[in-house]
Amino acid sequence: MLAHTNEKTHQCHLCEKRFARGGHLKTHIMTTHTDEKPHRCDVCEKRFSLASNLKRHMLKHTNEKQHQCQICEKRFSLGGNLKKHLLTHTNEKPYHCDICEKRFGHSGSLKRHMLSHTKQKPHRCDVCEKCFAQSGDLKAHMLIHTNEKKHQCYICDKKFLRGGNLKSHVMTHTDKKPYRCDVCEKRFAKSADFQRHMFTHTKEKPNGCDVCGKSFVRGDQLKAHMLTHANQKAKS
Repeated sequence: MLAHTNEKTHQCHLCEKRFARGGHLKTHIMTTHTDEKPHRCDVCEKRFSLASNLKRHMLKHTNEKQHQCQICEKRFSLGGNLKKHLLTHTNEKPYHCDICEKRFGHSGSLKRHMLSHTKQKPHRCDVCEKCFAQSGDLKAHMLIHTNEKKHQCYICDKKFLRGGNLKSHVMTHTDKKPYRCDVCEKRFAKSADFQRHMFTHTKEKPNGCDVCGKSFVRGDQLKAHMLTHANQKAKS
C-alpha cells in the first residue's frame, strides 16, 4: 500500500532523506554515504556498490546487445539505454530544470546541466589539476595526456580518442540518416547534429559564457568566443 499512498517512512540517519521502501534506503546509504563496493567484476576487477550495477557492467564484456531500436535498428545492451535513445527520435524532453526551465530528454543530462548553475567541478585531473563538472569530460581530458587513440575505423583505419567520435565518423561512410526533424523534415546522420539543428527552430542558446554572459548555439562557438577574453587578459 505504501507505493500507492507514497508514504515515506524510512529515513536516512545521515542526511534525513526519506524513502517509501527500506530497500531504497539501503541502496541510498550504500551509494551516497559509503565507499563500500562489495561487488567485483571478475574480468577487469572494477568494483560496484550494487549487484545490479555489476550486472549491467558485465554486458560490456559480453558485448551482448539484445535491445534494438525499431526506427534506426541501433542495438543496446540495456533496455534503459534503448528508452533514452528513443527520445532522440521523438524529441521528447520530460525532465526540466527548476531554475531556468530548460528541458532535457534524459535525467542524466538534467543532472549535468544543474552543475552549470552551481559551478561545481568535482572531478580533477591528477596531471594538470584542471577540474571538470562531469566524470566523462575528465576521462576524455585524460586521453590528451596519454594521446591514446584506441578506437579505430574498420573502413579507413582512422583512429579516435572516443568511441562516440568513431561512431559518428563511421556514419560518414554511409548514407544513413536516422534522425529526422519534425519541424522541417531535414535528416541527420548524427544525433548531436540533429540536436544542434533543433536550436535553430527554438532559438535556444545553451552554451553561455561565464565571463560576459553571451550565449551560443554550439560549444565550439563558445570556445572561439572565450579566446577573445583570453586575448584581452593577455593585453592588459
